[in-house]
Formats: sequence, C-alpha cells, structure tokens
Amino acid sequence: MGAALKAPEPETGKSGSLPIAFGEADVSHNLNGQKLGRKGRATRERILAAAAELIAEGGEVPISLSAVARRANLGMTSLYLYFTDLTELLLAVLRPVMEDATDGYFRQLGEYWPDSELEERCRSFVQAYFDFWTKHSRVLHLRNNMADQYDERMMAARVRTAQPTILLMRKQMALPGGEPTPEAASMASVLMTGLERAVTVATDTVTPAVIERQFGPRNNNVVDPLTRLLVLAVRDCRQNAA
Repeated sequence: MGAALKAPEPETGKSGSLPIAFGEADVSHNLNGQKLGRKGRATRERILAAAAELIAEGGEVPISLSAVARRANLGMTSLYLYFTDLTELLLAVLRPVMEDATDGYFRQLGEYWPDSELEERCRSFVQAYFDFWTKHSRVLHLRNNMADQYDERMMAARVRTAQPTILLMRKQMALPGGEPTPEAASMASVLMTGLERAVTVATDTVTPAVIERQFGPRNNNVVDPLTRLLVLAVRDCRQNAA
C-alpha cells in the first residue's frame, strides 16, 4: 500500500475533504436574521429539492428563482427569505454534490501511488472522476456554464473545488517523501484542466449528438486515453525528479 498523503486543509468542512466553499453547511437563520425552526428548515429543504428536481429534468423548465418557487409551492417573498439570488441557491444545491466527490474521486488521491500500481491507481481515479460527472452531470454542467459566463461566485467555487485535487496530483508526481517540482505543479494544473474538459464533453447530452450528426459516429471512451495521459505524466515527472 502507498503512504498516506495529507490532503490540503479545506477552508470549510472537515480535514481531508474538498473545500466546499458554497456557504454555510448548517444554516441557522434566514436572511431576515430569524432563527430557523423546524418549519423554516423544512421550507429551505423544500426549495433545494425543487431546484434539484428542475435541474434533473434537463431544461424542460428553465431554471430560475420563479420556476423554483412555483415548484416548491411558495411565493417569491418566501423564497427570498432563504436565498438572495439564483447563484446562491445553486451553490447550496451543489454542496451535497461536492461532498459526494470527497467519497468518490478525491479519496483516490489519498495514498501515494507506487510505481508498481501506477496504471491501476490512475485508472481508478479517472474512472471515479468520470462516474462522479456522469452521476451529477446536469448540475455540474450548469455550474460550468455559469462560470464560463463570468459568474464570479461560480468561478470561485469551481476553482476552489479543483485546487485540492491539483495539489494532491502534484504530490503523486513527486518521488516518495519528496516535494513536487515546478514541472509537476504545471503538469498537474494542465492535466486537471484537460481532464475536466474531456469529461465535460463526454457527459454532455447535447454536444456528442451534434458532433455525430456533423461528422459521424465517434468513440466516447475517455477513461482509457485519460488514464494513459495521467500515467505518462506521473512517470515522466518522477523520472525527471530522480
């Protein structure tokens, strides 16, 4: 077994987990400063559930605060007691999604990958990352779309959840007990960007269909090539550090 790697300390949440950065995990008051009782907590959860349902339906009803309020059978005044705008609401919806990442792909990076197990470990990580995106594709695509449209809070959330993964990928590229080289730091950032983009396209329900109509059938398997790239990058960085 590989040696344990220390995950970067999250800004919020428990040690060893992804820094969620999506607001408070345990909201105790509404936006008027009133303490949430059982009814208030139930209402807030109903709003989150309504938003999650609309996202899961895949755009049949465009996501908006008014659509969420209608689905939750609430007036807009009531909804504004809990969320100031759509971004704040979606960040709250994303919190349990990113907590799921902690028990999924992120934990794959928790131990140092021995050279003898490198390909197996890389594949396990890439597969877990792909599975995570497949499971939560609609809300993750929505997050990225909003970030690409320069929603600053979504951009910050996207970066903050990628940073600890990049930091642990850097450690995998170092020698056992050693520190990552500048090359490893750059490589990890580039790989994480490419990994996210490749999996984003592979889990998109629209783009592949458009490509196939224009250019014919395509191979949608991204796990094998991404695994190979990760193996080559880790081996190369370790060899250069030796």
